[in-house]
Amino acid sequence: MNGFNPDSTMWQVATVIIPLVIAIVFHEVSHGLVARMFGDPTAHEQRRLSLNPIRHVDPVGTLLVPGFLWLTTHTAFGWAKPVPVDARRLRNPRRDMMFVAAAGPGSNIVLALAGAIGLGLLVRAVGPADPGMTALFLRDNMANFIAINLFLAFFNLLPIPPFDGSHIVEGLLPRDAARAYARTRQAGFAIILILLFVVPWLIPGFDLIGAVVIPPVQWLFNHFLQVTQAVSGVRIT
Repeated sequence: MNGFNPDSTMWQVATVIIPLVIAIVFHEVSHGLVARMFGDPTAHEQRRLSLNPIRHVDPVGTLLVPGFLWLTTHTAFGWAKPVPVDARRLRNPRRDMMFVAAAGPGSNIVLALAGAIGLGLLVRAVGPADPGMTALFLRDNMANFIAINLFLAFFNLLPIPPFDGSHIVEGLLPRDAARAYARTRQAGFAIILILLFVVPWLIPGFDLIGAVVIPPVQWLFNHFLQVTQAVSGVRIT
């Protein structure tokens, strides 16, 4: 544990990776659970309705890339092994896919609220005295847990394939428009890279994340901190 303190890189990495893995696992499992509820048991059949992170984590997409981005830019673009969903097995594919897609971001918002309550309970239990390293580690994990879950929720709601927001938009569009929109899914990853990295390089000041994702994240984060304050009885700054 020598050198493991709030100022160390190891501490910062640990307090990002732990909440990030939990957030992503619950996000993916939520997709599968809602799909099964609406008639598609594919995730269950492939044993993907598990909270075991090994079944969901992609070492590069879940750990290395988002960990690096969070430490350098406080954004967490990344990916996990997607939980399989077969829209053809859903009872009403167009409608039900919207619920399946919304389940992931919805679970992250619920987790963020749970993290805010948990942080409040921790602050109440520790009190104003020197909390010690264990309490500090838990505090930083919970604070990052709130922020990461909110970021993942709103980031995944972007209406860009293959994000969850694109499935919601597809279900709302007229059928012909939805089919045309769905064809962009093949180029989805390239579109993401262009919007997040190429366009900002070509147009200084263009910041999709800062303009669209961060404002609702900050707004809800501030409101969840009020929940933490209410639970703890201590003003959080």
